[in-house]
Amino acid sequence: MSWTPELADSGKPLYLSIADALAGDIRVGTLKPGDRLPPQRKLAKRLAIDFTTVSRAYAEAQSRGLVMSHVGRGTFVAERDAVDLTPDPVRQGAEDLSMNMPPEPRDPALLARMENGLSYVGANLVSLLRYQSPTGSEKDKVAASSWLSMRGMVPKLERIVVTPGAHPTMTAILAVLTEPGDTVLCERITYPGLRAIARLLRLELVGLEMDQDGILPDALERAIDAHRPKALYVNPTLQNPTTITMPTERRLAVAEVLHRHGLQTIEDDAYGFIPPKAPAPLAVSAPELIWHIGGLAKCIGAGLRLAYTVTPRGKDAFDLTQALRAFSGMASPISMALATQWIEDGTADGIRRFIRAESEKRQEIAAETLSGLSYAAREHAFNIWLRLPEGAGRADLMGRMAGRRIGIMPSDVFTVSGPPAERVRVCLGGSITRDELRADLMFMAHALQSDTWMG
Repeated sequence: MSWTPELADSGKPLYLSIADALAGDIRVGTLKPGDRLPPQRKLAKRLAIDFTTVSRAYAEAQSRGLVMSHVGRGTFVAERDAVDLTPDPVRQGAEDLSMNMPPEPRDPALLARMENGLSYVGANLVSLLRYQSPTGSEKDKVAASSWLSMRGMVPKLERIVVTPGAHPTMTAILAVLTEPGDTVLCERITYPGLRAIARLLRLELVGLEMDQDGILPDALERAIDAHRPKALYVNPTLQNPTTITMPTERRLAVAEVLHRHGLQTIEDDAYGFIPPKAPAPLAVSAPELIWHIGGLAKCIGAGLRLAYTVTPRGKDAFDLTQALRAFSGMASPISMALATQWIEDGTADGIRRFIRAESEKRQEIAAETLSGLSYAAREHAFNIWLRLPEGAGRADLMGRMAGRRIGIMPSDVFTVSGPPAERVRVCLGGSITRDELRADLMFMAHALQSDTWMG
């Protein structure tokens, strides 16, 4: 009866602001199921507004399932239907071990914050089931801009497109930039999804030579002269699968080549949000040429299927939107609302920081258990790039590791040019616990170092 809403200056009609405040107070527990709300006239007088505004607000709240009105008794916070919150074993067991996954949060406090975001989604569920702008609302773009600012980027909102994940975004960008038969440059060892997209769009991939700092500027220059490519794809931070992070000096050298030739570039920054001091994206040095994809799969969660994409110009955002309409229609409004809420309330940053810290611990476990084996890794990477000992074969190793919880992928799927090396990507993340990871890595190390390897 004493409830008085705190109304945010959201620009919405007043009755919607009251309904939103009611939903928020229910979500945080200020209002509990069965609580009686003030009579409409009393609340109108308390807020110094028209009775009809409060009446519309209560009606809106009832349409959302937040309250129940009883003639002669008043309006009450609705009782929530009992929901079985026991984890579904089918859902719990769903995991694609072929993907490079971040470690999963287990901290109860962080999980509770994540679940609160779902309450916000639930309060807006009906509206989130509508067809909406394929590029994201202004609210979602503002959240995207805030998130991207952690990478030193401050693009205008007109250049930001909220897209349904990095993979379809890459497909749409390449559909905008290329025609069948065109050439696209990339790292010699690259993201397997790019190879699949190139086959779909009938593009020719040319792999660039790399060293410990990423693609070589001279190799890029020669390839541009020789192949007249339409685009470059690059994954410069914790590159998948090599874990290479291109240092600032190399990025500036690559940007200089791009400027000289005006080559459009797709920058896949999937892992850029994880290291605490990652070099600035290429998009900072060459914004007029770079299509920057800030995917959320690795730094928050793949199930969101979202990426914050920055186009070189506002016109390019329009072209990308049209291509995305053809491939996927729109990014899920439910996912957008959840990601925006998590960014606004700090949960997204909490998830990111957890992934960063946990990845460090898992790299330490790898270093302990794989001593004596040769592999490439970085402190915050989700994987290692393992070189197999002489006499060991990647197919045999994968056979021996069948049924284990760690995901292993052979070099074949990453190699664009030249024969695949005897290497495998070993993922350290996913749902596997630290103890399970240690046990599986010890099993793998024993298999690789055993005298019985060759049978």
